[in-house]
Amino acid sequence: MGKSETEREKMATSIKQRGETDLTYELKWAAWKWLHTQAGCRAIGFEVKLEGPGGRIADVVGVDGDNHVYLVEVKTSRSDLLNDHKTARAKKRLVEKTSALAVAAEFTSELLGMGQGGAAMALAEETHEYVTKKLAASERRLQTFSTKFHDPAYLRCADFHYIAAPHGLVWPHEMPPFWGLINERGETLVDAPPKQVRRVTTHILRNIAKSNTRDLMKACGIE
Repeated sequence: MGKSETEREKMATSIKQRGETDLTYELKWAAWKWLHTQAGCRAIGFEVKLEGPGGRIADVVGVDGDNHVYLVEVKTSRSDLLNDHKTARAKKRLVEKTSALAVAAEFTSELLGMGQGGAAMALAEETHEYVTKKLAASERRLQTFSTKFHDPAYLRCADFHYIAAPHGLVWPHEMPPFWGLINERGETLVDAPPKQVRRVTTHILRNIAKSNTRDLMKACGIE
């Protein structure tokens, strides 16, 4: 006996990741449909671990009949999008700024250690407090700084890279190089150019199988 519509919807929703918004989940399914109907992929998975630095995880990954790998990153907000749109040059500037702040913090700390009073010491205390706050903020930015859209290692993980985002969130002229764009209706807004990458199909297929096995077990309530 076939499952009812309610049962099918419940099973589909049960593979939703913890903390994942409804919009993110809808975009992932839109990407899945696009990969199947437009890209011709027959092996598709959510949250697939890739080769590359730290074994990063892509939102949706598919492999077509010619063993081309498609990677889709889901973005639901401008801040989320811009966070991964930073360049290596911007990171270098932030590293240099952080280093300069660290030197300034050490210098003002040495001044305070001299133990001299007066207006000069009050100024040193004020400066040290300001610099250490700026240093802490800069270090926090470095911890979450992402160059994903421009990272050569990440771009070597697939033949085609796409961003799935709500219509109007990102415009074609804002797209990073080598990336395509699809919307929540599964429409292609920007075609991703193919890249010459080494064959990672076997690895990707194995990890798609792992992710789908995980999701099926989760949907069926199997620990």
